[in-house]
Amino acid sequence: MKIPGRYLSLPYGVKLRGLSGCRWTIAFCLLMAIVSPAQTLNTLVSFAGVKGSSPQSSLVQGADGAFYGTTILGGNNNCVSGCGTVFKVTSLGALTPLYIFCRQANCPDGNSPAAGLLLASDGNFYGTTSGDDPSDPGNGSFGTVFKMSPGGSLTTLHDFMTGCGITCPNGATLAGGLVQGSDGNFYGTTEYQGIINCIQGCGTIFKITPAGSLSTLHSFSGADGGHPVAGLVQGTDGNFYGTTSAGGSSANCNGGCGTVFKMSPSGSLIWTYSFKQTVDGAAPVAALVQSTDGNFYGTTSGGLFGKGTVFKITPGGSLTTLHNFN
Repeated sequence: MKIPGRYLSLPYGVKLRGLSGCRWTIAFCLLMAIVSPAQTLNTLVSFAGVKGSSPQSSLVQGADGAFYGTTILGGNNNCVSGCGTVFKVTSLGALTPLYIFCRQANCPDGNSPAAGLLLASDGNFYGTTSGDDPSDPGNGSFGTVFKMSPGGSLTTLHDFMTGCGITCPNGATLAGGLVQGSDGNFYGTTEYQGIINCIQGCGTIFKITPAGSLSTLHSFSGADGGHPVAGLVQGTDGNFYGTTSAGGSSANCNGGCGTVFKMSPSGSLIWTYSFKQTVDGAAPVAALVQSTDGNFYGTTSGGLFGKGTVFKITPGGSLTTLHNFN
């Protein structure tokens, strides 16, 4: 069974992650003196395919001061355009590919990591791959959760193809990264499958232990959201907050305008906010951030002018649109 590519099945024709082109760059902006408005851009690395291509996510700084990240393409030619990599880069631009995905037949370690890495409390990095099908890199399939040492030794903790038949009750296609909860376990989302109440399944929320034991906490039904692209954030109240790119109770969008949700650690949805497109935005595809004021802030990719919004939402679910891009 193959899950259709997430790039082709989003609402409103939104394309979340372009894959065209091979040479992407990592750059750091170094601010000059405060009295001067000038800034200097220093390109540290230009990717050229063999060492990775098309990084889709942000970097995380390791305990050694270096930066770690993923590329969704490049590396191993077992996949069309490459299977993706995990890399390390110093502040001086020295790039080291730590791991190249799909070195074995049928990609038991997954391929095409779309999300960044999480530096966990045990000193290892944890991440996800969006697929495990070398014939269709970057366009889904099932995906994996992995652990990687700072030296590049990778362990696959869970392959979401496990337990799949006609459907995949645990979900499929991991586009977002992981968050480590206060209990030491990791939490994340799948974009497809679970309970099949919308096209190809609406996606799931899962918990996985550091040893790789996975539990599906919630399967989206469409009415409470669908197709979460981003990962979760744990609030100061211990609950998890996130977004779905589609679904919800609003009829303003074809397939739903997307939602913001609050979930208990046990998997119960406490509340869901449904976007209404021209009223308050649509299709949130990024994670939330909790501010020092206790509220959560995020963005939508669609809105009143079709260009997206910035919003604030309280822990109780009251949303305020802060800006409409035009």
